[in-house]
Amino acid sequence: MSDLAQMLMPHLMVAPILLPLLTACVLMVVSERLHRTKATLSLASTAANLVVAVLLLVWAKSGNQPSAYGVYLPSNWDMPFGIVLVLDRLSALMLVMAALVALMALLFALARWHKAGAHFHPLFQIQIMGLNGAFLTGDLFNLFVFFEVMLAASYGLLLHGSGPARVKAGLHYITINLAASSLFLVGAALIYGVTGTLNMADLAARIPTVAPQDRALLHAGCAILAVAFLAKAAMWPLNFWLVPAYASASAPSGAVFALLTKVGIYVLLRLSTLLFSTQAGDSAGFGSNWLLWGGLATLVFGAIGILSAQRPARMAGFAVLISSGTLMAVLGLARPEVTAGALYYLPVSTFAVAAFFLLTELMDRSRQDDPNARRAPEDEEDHLPFSLADLELHAGANLDEDEEPLIGRAIPASTALLGLAFIACTLLLAGLPPFSGFIGKFAMLSTLLQPAAGPVAMVSWVLMACVIVSGLFALLALSRAGIRFFWAPVDRPAPMLRVIEYLPIALLVAVCVLFTVRAEAVLRYTSATAAALYEPRHYIDAVLSSRPLPSPTNAERLGAQPAGMGR
Repeated sequence: MSDLAQMLMPHLMVAPILLPLLTACVLMVVSERLHRTKATLSLASTAANLVVAVLLLVWAKSGNQPSAYGVYLPSNWDMPFGIVLVLDRLSALMLVMAALVALMALLFALARWHKAGAHFHPLFQIQIMGLNGAFLTGDLFNLFVFFEVMLAASYGLLLHGSGPARVKAGLHYITINLAASSLFLVGAALIYGVTGTLNMADLAARIPTVAPQDRALLHAGCAILAVAFLAKAAMWPLNFWLVPAYASASAPSGAVFALLTKVGIYVLLRLSTLLFSTQAGDSAGFGSNWLLWGGLATLVFGAIGILSAQRPARMAGFAVLISSGTLMAVLGLARPEVTAGALYYLPVSTFAVAAFFLLTELMDRSRQDDPNARRAPEDEEDHLPFSLADLELHAGANLDEDEEPLIGRAIPASTALLGLAFIACTLLLAGLPPFSGFIGKFAMLSTLLQPAAGPVAMVSWVLMACVIVSGLFALLALSRAGIRFFWAPVDRPAPMLRVIEYLPIALLVAVCVLFTVRAEAVLRYTSATAAALYEPRHYIDAVLSSRPLPSPTNAERLGAQPAGMGR
């Protein structure tokens, strides 16, 4: 990378936060009647956000070292004070995942959902800002800020489109998240009272030196803080709100909400490997058993739920729980080789669930008598170059119950396309070959088969059984839904399918196929990411060694101290 690029790339770290923020401000002053103008601005900003995320991913990877970090000090204060943004392989991966899902959801919304209520585009951009900020921030206080920004936007997006079901689910959703936010503040206050800092790297450096009489209070603060993240990650029994809320939301909102649970997973992974690593003294491994068994309970609950669900939207909600439960259980094992497979599975499962949320609306539309829907012709002979009466029956003719020759039923193109997308989502969510969902599960299960002793071996077998059975349950449930929606109906009118609605689903599936084709390269990336996560000293050194740039206000204080920003 050129010297100019090396100098400019650190400043690009703030773009995923500023770009959607500025776009939301501009969109707020644009009249709601100018739908096309607002859609164009929002789409351009979201596409630019994806480009920035990809550039940051390339930058994070270009160091060819697992421990390459980018550190940016927007406030230009000394460490550990002020705002700090940290980019590594994990945060770069999360940024790309969020940017891609957001862009596909927005494309789908442009078909009609962005006109269903006021301020959809500003809320959508603020949602992106909150997600990006949560992935980039390096301290707990600003994590709370971006957490609240993300949740505030999700309240509006959940209620977008109105309706009794959304209002009822929205009240539950808002209540549980307000309670989680309160616990977040209480936990952060306790941690600050014990350690005197909220900077993640500084916390990791101070936790081993905490006095024995204060360690119980520290653990209490961390446990209270964890409840907020576990509620967002949808751990059982804190996940009672998720399926009704996500199933009631509009399709593009549901696709974006698939990212929100991954914010909880990201924070749990970041803090567990940073604050409670093997270098954390008496706090090493704190909470890992809760993650493991809570994740298993969530996985079992999601598997039973998806088998009992009837509506596709509720199946998508339970698929979110299966994904989150699998990831939490793997994090509880705290094994880098298993975490590497989980990091491959994380974006693939998110893309699959997001695509399925978008697909559910099109499936539900096929069940309604839409006046705009194009009905399939009742007389199939109109589609044949000859008449059925002209066919000569012979001994090998394929006959139906009325002894009429079967030559096949004309399937409307829209129904066929939806069926293909549904099959792809089924294979991805169930973890069957040849798609990347299978590779992600295989990468985790193959490492669990490695020899282990004692309770670890038994837990590994339990986790393996739960992952396999959950995939089987998902396959049964989705196959049953596919038969009901695509096979059993005979005279159901074909849904009106727009390109802008089907394209996002096809692109998300295509990305999952790309993960299959490039599985070796992606697994190398996730293995390096996992290795860096379980060696937190590199993160701590990179952040705490960063220095603000000299300015008229700090030149005397800095003296001859070298300025640095970046890796």
